Amino acid sequence: MARYFLGIDGGGTKTQAAICDESGRVLGMGLGGASGIDSVGADAATVSIGAAVAAARTNAGLSDVPFAAVFLGMAGVVSEADRDIVRKVAQRLQLGDAIHVDHDIRIALAGGLSGRPGIALIAGTGSSCFGMNAAGKRWQAGGWGHLISDEGSSYWFGWNAIRLAAGAGDGRWRTALYTPVMRRLGIEDVAELHQRLYTQGISKAEIAGFAPLVMEAAADGDMLALELIRQGVHEMALMVKAVAHNLGWADAPCEVTLTGGLWRAGEVVLTPFHAALAEMLPQARIIMPELPPVIGACLLALQASGVIVDAVVRGHLSTHRELL
Repeated sequence: MARYFLGIDGGGTKTQAAICDESGRVLGMGLGGASGIDSVGADAATVSIGAAVAAARTNAGLSDVPFAAVFLGMAGVVSEADRDIVRKVAQRLQLGDAIHVDHDIRIALAGGLSGRPGIALIAGTGSSCFGMNAAGKRWQAGGWGHLISDEGSSYWFGWNAIRLAAGAGDGRWRTALYTPVMRRLGIEDVAELHQRLYTQGISKAEIAGFAPLVMEAAADGDMLALELIRQGVHEMALMVKAVAHNLGWADAPCEVTLTGGLWRAGEVVLTPFHAALAEMLPQARIIMPELPPVIGACLLALQASGVIVDAVVRGHLSTHRELL
């Protein structure tokens, strides 16, 4: 009897689901809304994960086939209590009996390096860094949420974009960010900012949406935007350095994979990050992701069920279809 496996990548802005068979062939993929439990809560996460799985089932032509194993990589999962919340969500959705949960950076590493030991740095709505060495030792740096951490993430850049625009509006400094930030907020003057943010309110995902304005301003030579990028990549390089040192790679070669929507900004952020990491960790080699995180979740679901993920299985996983 054929066995099917489900991988979930649950983030602060969207949820991706992928279904594969025992050979690693990806049969269907689906998309849902935000499901990071620290951002939207368990109820909204249930709706988003359910929508993504339903779309993947439809895409695969597998309406109600049970899954042999499920691996959920979820933003906001740090403690065992967090994992329990996600397990209950999966049980509510009747995804199967073999439910495995970890943070989203774990699946980013599995996908980015196709299961090899190394380090993953995620810069999406939030940011964090996670590594695992050949002995199975794990270490995480950053990822403590937007209230105290998430340095270098889209949220961090977006929050700072609004902060810099406010300072430009009241005369503290000069930056090209003022006009595009006001426009995106739907206001005409900094005097309206307090009411827009604190009375109307603004979500974490909305704030993250301001990050591209920083990248655009930096590409045009805005000094404050360029300095903000320098600060952000420095903080992310520090995360990688901390993980490498704790896993025995302080003076040894290691692979670092980058994942998350922020990197789509291209060289305006990649070039200064390469420079910052080369200064702190000269032997690190940056690898752009070989597989997306959701396929990394499938890889981990296969391994959790005892499937040997060899070159053939990896080859099948690497031919996944894009999300529709």
